[in-house]
Amino acid sequence: MKEFIVIHPSDNVGIALKVLAQGEKLQHQGNTLILKETIPKGHKFALVDIKQRDNVIKYGYPIGHATTSIATGEWVHTHNIKTNLSGKLDYQYEPSFTENLYEEMNLTFKGYKRKNGESGIRNELWIVPTVGCVNGIADQIIQTFSAEMGGDIHPFETALVLKHNYGCSQLGDDHENTKTILQNAVKHPNAGGVLVLGLGCENNDIEDFKSTLDDYDQERVKFLRSQEVGDEIETGVTLLREIYEAAQGDRREDIPLSELKIGLKCGGSDGFSGITANPLLGRLSDFIVAQGGTTVLTEVPEMFGAETILMERAESEATFDKIVDMINDFKQYYLDHRQPVYENPSPGNKSGGISTLEDKSLGCTQKAGTSEIKDVLKYGELLKQKGLHLLSAPGNDLVASSALAASGCQMVLFTTGRGTPFGTFVPTVKVSTNTALYETKKHWIDFNAGELLEDVPEDVVLKKFISYVIGVASGKQLNHEKNHFKELAIFKTGVTL
Repeated sequence: MKEFIVIHPSDNVGIALKVLAQGEKLQHQGNTLILKETIPKGHKFALVDIKQRDNVIKYGYPIGHATTSIATGEWVHTHNIKTNLSGKLDYQYEPSFTENLYEEMNLTFKGYKRKNGESGIRNELWIVPTVGCVNGIADQIIQTFSAEMGGDIHPFETALVLKHNYGCSQLGDDHENTKTILQNAVKHPNAGGVLVLGLGCENNDIEDFKSTLDDYDQERVKFLRSQEVGDEIETGVTLLREIYEAAQGDRREDIPLSELKIGLKCGGSDGFSGITANPLLGRLSDFIVAQGGTTVLTEVPEMFGAETILMERAESEATFDKIVDMINDFKQYYLDHRQPVYENPSPGNKSGGISTLEDKSLGCTQKAGTSEIKDVLKYGELLKQKGLHLLSAPGNDLVASSALAASGCQMVLFTTGRGTPFGTFVPTVKVSTNTALYETKKHWIDFNAGELLEDVPEDVVLKKFISYVIGVASGKQLNHEKNHFKELAIFKTGVTL
């Protein structure tokens, strides 16, 4: 195994692939480099002398500037590098496109075709509360129904409650966000049936919710206001029985890969995220787009510093303008709350080797591959066309992953260098950036991209990953599903009454 890696020929830092000891001699471009201090795994060190205020270059781009002179072989991290970023910017549309290297292969997955033409990769029975007050009631309804069925609810694969804390005491955007995300969940193709459960006195009134839901399958979606019936558990179970009967003909069938909609997300990044797992997702994204499918990148604050790379791939000037608005609107959100725009990365990111937001963003945006960007979705907006999209949502793992699911993505690919057990309410594939994490947390991690650090060819790992993703789409259970970790988190920006 190599001792370190230099990502781009113009970089002035290398990344340690293992702990490198002080005094260790390394070979770089025919010269011997002596480390002046111990370099943690995944962290950066200077390949040449870097003067104070000079840019530190990684991925071929500046990731900040040196706050003091940095000698060859010295550790480069938060103690001697600072971001170059500040405030809102003006941008110019300068398109630059790259040809997709992948060919259409007419591949299929085994999924569920819905009445409205959408395709699901799971057939689950959901209770969607309109308000957090009824989370407990929803649990009781599910438990009673499952017990009545002897635990066998086939053809449903599982039954769950999409719990959340909202639906009441909210105003403005918060109220609309809650309503929209829940309505999107009700119509999600991974749900073979849904009971919408209300209390009766909440802002998110169930009648108003129903009237603005647009088209839905009335055999598969039922409504219950708890305050209006004597025994809400018995009534709820009766409604689930009706949904169950309507689902008896559900079977998996061959569906073209062009029907897949995949969310791209990272969390707990480390110094290897931009070298292994994120580029792997980028190649997978390009492959899915080549099949006629759809991928979605979110986490707007983690585009800051790399946004121009995305902007130059906007399909049209109209799409470019949407990207600019998304970026600057999110910066304004920080400014409105008197918070620093670039207060990122997190402590875990820094411990893993990421020093500045540019460092993090240049790695994060690699999940979007090289495809042109078709459109930009607002928070809560549903996908309307195929291809690569951007979605406005924060970096928070639960909120961003839920937003991807609510946009219509049937699964989320989630890269991590630190590890996380959670999953959103659609299958959430955890992809480790390094083998050590995969081996330590096999009950969390589903796929190991760390092989890319061990000289396994990119095309070999990608082929394995494509097969894995198709397997998940065809019903393969992920660790968070086996552990019954499924969460829904809704973006909140305003006051609570």
